[in-house]
Amino acid sequence: MIDPSSLPPRISDVVRAGAARTPTAPALVDNARAWSYGELQCDVERQARQLRELGVRGGDRVMIISENCAAQVALLFAIARLDAWSVNVNARLSQGELAAIRAHCTPRRVLTITEHGEVVAGPLDPDTVPEPVRRDAGQVAALVYTTGTTGQPKGVMLTHANLLFVAATSSTLRGLQPSDVACGVLPITHVYGFSSVMLGTLYAGACLHLMPRFSAEALLEQIRSNVLTIVQGVPAMYARLLALAGSEPVPSRLRFCYVGGSPLDPVLKREVERVFGLPLHNGYGLTESGPTVSQTRLDAPRADTSVGHPIPGVEVRIVEGTGELWVRGPNVMAGYYRDPEQTRAALRPGGWLATGDVATMGPDGALFIAGRLKELIIRSGFNVYPLEVETALNSHPAVLQSAVVGRPAGAGEEEVVAYVERTGDIDAAALRDWLQTRLAPYKRPSRIVFMDALPAAPSGKVLKSRLP
Repeated sequence: MIDPSSLPPRISDVVRAGAARTPTAPALVDNARAWSYGELQCDVERQARQLRELGVRGGDRVMIISENCAAQVALLFAIARLDAWSVNVNARLSQGELAAIRAHCTPRRVLTITEHGEVVAGPLDPDTVPEPVRRDAGQVAALVYTTGTTGQPKGVMLTHANLLFVAATSSTLRGLQPSDVACGVLPITHVYGFSSVMLGTLYAGACLHLMPRFSAEALLEQIRSNVLTIVQGVPAMYARLLALAGSEPVPSRLRFCYVGGSPLDPVLKREVERVFGLPLHNGYGLTESGPTVSQTRLDAPRADTSVGHPIPGVEVRIVEGTGELWVRGPNVMAGYYRDPEQTRAALRPGGWLATGDVATMGPDGALFIAGRLKELIIRSGFNVYPLEVETALNSHPAVLQSAVVGRPAGAGEEEVVAYVERTGDIDAAALRDWLQTRLAPYKRPSRIVFMDALPAAPSGKVLKSRLP
């Protein structure tokens, strides 16, 4: 177990320590250029000086609009160096989404990183009020906006202690070594890519191979050419890799494959393991827990789709009656920014975080996620969990991914509607036949809607609130 008191007080200390320990070791690769830990530390210090010149103070929010790149990584550490808060948002968000986040967090500066890695500063907002600065690791490091399932963004306040605990634990559980090269395709604007992948990799002194956005072709080439030793992604990413790779095994020097961010289909798990010749490790987390709550262990891969045991130092409980999963530990957020009502709803007495997810626990203590509490569909008096229906749909070889929601059907009833993204020739009648032996009648969709692509966040998570 990681002792939180043994961790440094700021995430920027991760790069500083790496530069002191092994200044010439590779830290980042971005667009064929490599940065050593010493070079990255120099960039962090340079960016920190420029931020001071731009009027950034401790407690200020600094909004970064970017995709994965070395300049973004350096800026995140530089902002932390000044005790300011990073508000890191993906450049693929719409103007309306960016405006809503900006209006809520009131940043001192908005920084846009171009595709060539240039940092463009917007005008200073002289009316912003800085938040109080704490000298310990309880200082807020990042404000991470999450849409959740409602479509309404919420600013999750994650402290240096939250992020460092997850980074150190993830690094340890993956057995990361300085010789490792990790895939950096998950958006760093998402907490999974930020703390578990980016921070976790650098905490171990390993190298992160950045990609601005996911390309199955580019990632498969990196795997086949033995560039990477570690891949972490979401199920949709692995599904696209398989569609491109075909059925033949892919030789590589990979030693660890991990999936998270959304539910894992058992058929996809088996195919990934067969093609890449490695166990596909699974885990669970949410933005509010920084994100990691549980994961399967490197030395104990599982044949099922359990999300594994709680990580050391994190406690879980399942609420009787609702089945909701509660979490307590050093990874739990400080709250939602400027939203005391939502904070009170999520953070319960005793330090517990109510996740809003329904879970069960196996005999060995491993967790299984059944779905979102708010997504529960009531049909003919029966409970229908969308995840169970999606798993059955996704088991068809012509289905890439699916999303199941409930729609009002009158008299307090709901109908089950499935949205399906295909990879092959399949129609609704054939899918209904497929489900005959896999789901009880009340769980089967009354409507199946085919879409060219399901609406998704940059992290790959399907946005059900945007389904037609």
